[in-house]
Amino acid sequence: MSYQVLARKWRPRKFAELVGQEHVVRALTNALDTGRMHHAYLFTGTRGVGKTTIARIFAKSLNCERGESADPCGECAVCTAVDEGRFVDLLEIDAASNTGVDDVREVIENAQYAPSRGRFKVYLVDEVHMLSKPAFNALLKTLEEPPPHVKFLLATTDPQKLPVTVLSRCLKFNLKRLLPEQIAGQMRHILGAENIAYEDAAIEELARGADGSLRDGLSLLDQAIAYGGGALHADDVRTMLGSVARGQVLGVLDALADGDGARLLAECAQIASYSPDFGGVLDDLASVLHRLQLIQLIPGYRLDEEGADGEALHALAARIAPEDVQLYYQIAIGGRRDLALAPDARTGFEMALLRMLAFRPGDEAPRPEAERTAPASRSAAPPARSAAPPAPAYRAAPVAAPAPAVRESAPAPTPAAPPRDANGLPHWESLIEQAGLRGPFSVLAQNAVLRERDGNTLVLALQPAHMGMAVEPMVSQMEERISQALGERIRLRFVDIDKAAVAATPAARATQARNAAQSAAEQSIEDDPFVQSMKRDFGARVVPQSVKPFGS
Repeated sequence: MSYQVLARKWRPRKFAELVGQEHVVRALTNALDTGRMHHAYLFTGTRGVGKTTIARIFAKSLNCERGESADPCGECAVCTAVDEGRFVDLLEIDAASNTGVDDVREVIENAQYAPSRGRFKVYLVDEVHMLSKPAFNALLKTLEEPPPHVKFLLATTDPQKLPVTVLSRCLKFNLKRLLPEQIAGQMRHILGAENIAYEDAAIEELARGADGSLRDGLSLLDQAIAYGGGALHADDVRTMLGSVARGQVLGVLDALADGDGARLLAECAQIASYSPDFGGVLDDLASVLHRLQLIQLIPGYRLDEEGADGEALHALAARIAPEDVQLYYQIAIGGRRDLALAPDARTGFEMALLRMLAFRPGDEAPRPEAERTAPASRSAAPPARSAAPPAPAYRAAPVAAPAPAVRESAPAPTPAAPPRDANGLPHWESLIEQAGLRGPFSVLAQNAVLRERDGNTLVLALQPAHMGMAVEPMVSQMEERISQALGERIRLRFVDIDKAAVAATPAARATQARNAAQSAAEQSIEDDPFVQSMKRDFGARVVPQSVKPFGS
C-alpha cells in the first residue's frame, strides 16, 4: 500500500478529534442534538485550520445510518463512504475552478432532486469567494430558500470578498488560527502513535513554523521526518527551516546588554553561517524581547522555558532596562519590515542589530569605537580611557565612587541640588531634568505634580489616565534616579490629582506654552503688511496649520 501523508492519515473523523475550534464544535453539536439546523453554513479562516474537515464531519453527522447525531458512528456505509470521499450525496465543489454561472445553474437544477442514499444532499463549496458575481446572483434564491433535503456548507479563506447578500443568508463561523502549543500537542500524539523518536525542541520549531495552520505543520512534520531519516532532531529541523537555536538569539541580546559591538558582529556571523531566514531570526528576537518584558513588568510571571534558557532569560531581564527592551522590540519589527529594502537580507539584519546598539537610550550608552580611540587633537582623553569598565545595564546616575581621571582638565563638578520653592520642596521640573528621567519615566513625571514631602517620601499627584504607569519596576527605578539626584534615599507615593492642579503639571504647562507660541506666530503672520495686502488684493487666506513658531 502506498504511503499516505500525515495530514490525510490523521484528518479528524469526529468532532471530538478536532484540535481547537471548540466554539464551532459546540454550536454544531448543540444544533445536531436539538434538531435546530440551519440550511446554510459559512466557515471562514486561514488555510489548514479545519474548515473542510468540519464540513465533512457535519455532513457525516447528518446522514449517519444510526441517526442524526453529533457523534457519528464512523462504521456504517455512509460514514465510511464520506471518509473515503465517495458518498454520492456529498457534493464537493471547488469554486476556484467552477466559477461561472453555468456551474452554479447545474447545482441549482440538481438540488431539486431528492438525495440518492442519505437523508440530506450536502453541497460543500470550497473557496466560495472565487465565484463570479453572476454566479453569486444565480445562487441567492436557492441559498435563501433551498429544498428541505439540501444543506449548503461554504468554506472560504477570504470572507471580505463575499457579497453581503450571501453573508446574510448563512450562519457564519470564524475558525481561529491554532496556537503553537495546540499544534505541538497534536504532533506529539501523532509521533507517539507512529513510533517515531523526536526531540521536544524540534517539535517547538515545527509548531512555530506552521504559523497557525495544523495542515502546514503536519506537512512540515512529514518533511522533517524524511530529512532526519525517520527521526526528528532539533538541529535537522532548524537547518531545514532556516531557523536558529534560542541560545544564539540570547547570545545576540547578551552582546547588546554589554554594548560589545565586536561580539555582536561575531554572533551575526555565527548565525549567518547557518544560512537562516533572517526575517525569521528577527521574529525570534522580537519573541524573546516580549518574554523579557513580561518578566520585568508582570510580577510572578512564569516562563514556559526551563533550564539554561529560562535562567538566561531571567539574567537578561535583570541586565537590560525595560525601556531598552521596548526600543529593541520596535527596531526588530521595523527591521523585519524593511528587510526587502536592504541590499541583501544579511545587511538588513546586521543594520537592525547595529541600530539597537547605536540608539541605546540614556547618557551612558556605549560610545563608538572610533570615538573612544579618537586622536588627541579631537579629545584630551588619555589612551587608558579604552580600558574603562563597561557602563551598567540600567545606566543609572553614577554613584559617588572613586574613578580614574579620564581628562587632563578638572574633574566634572558634582551636580548642584535642584532649587526649592517657598515650601522647601524641590522644584519638580528641575528635579526631572537633573535625575535624567527619559522615555516612560519622563511621561510619568511630566504628568505629575509634587504635592508634599512626608519624611523621605515625595507625594506626587498624578493624572488618572497615567496611573496605570505607576507600577513596579518603573516606580522603584524612578525612585533610584531621584535619590541619586537629591543625594538621599527617596520613596515615591502617587495619589489622584485634583482637577484644579492638572494645569500645574509640567506637561500641561508645556502644552500651554506651545499653544501660546502658536497663537503668537499666527497673529504675527496676520499682522504682516505683505500678508494683509495679499488678502486684500487677491483674496488670499492663511492656512493656520502651515504656521509654525520659530524653533518648533
